Amino acid sequence: QIQLVESGGGLVQPGGSLRLSCTASTNLFSIWVMGWYRQGPGNQRELVADITDDGTTNYAQSVKGRFAISRDNAKKTVYLQMNNLKPEDTAVYSCNARHPLVSAYNYWAQGTQVTVSS
Repeated sequence: QIQLVESGGGLVQPGGSLRLSCTASTNLFSIWVMGWYRQGPGNQRELVADITDDGTTNYAQSVKGRFAISRDNAKKTVYLQMNNLKPEDTAVYSCNARHPLVSAYNYWAQGTQVTVSS
């Protein structure tokens, strides 16, 4: 069982920036595929970005060029830097840890609200 603790959500104006952080309780953090998902009002949860153990990243088309995912294995933390935020980015953002080989090992953080509004 992995515990994931998020921080960094909040209210920001359009064009602004936020950085989300997610810290994991596992000592084997480096092997996990870490991802950020979001669920906006009336929408299904969607992948925003993920990052593998070797640093390979993957982004949703809607956030490419604006968001950046990174990880610090020493701190057991994954980050999502969000720039040039738009109202349509408003959602609950959730951190996810997925084992690269065992799909049943899949853990979620509690979610943090990001609201982009003037």
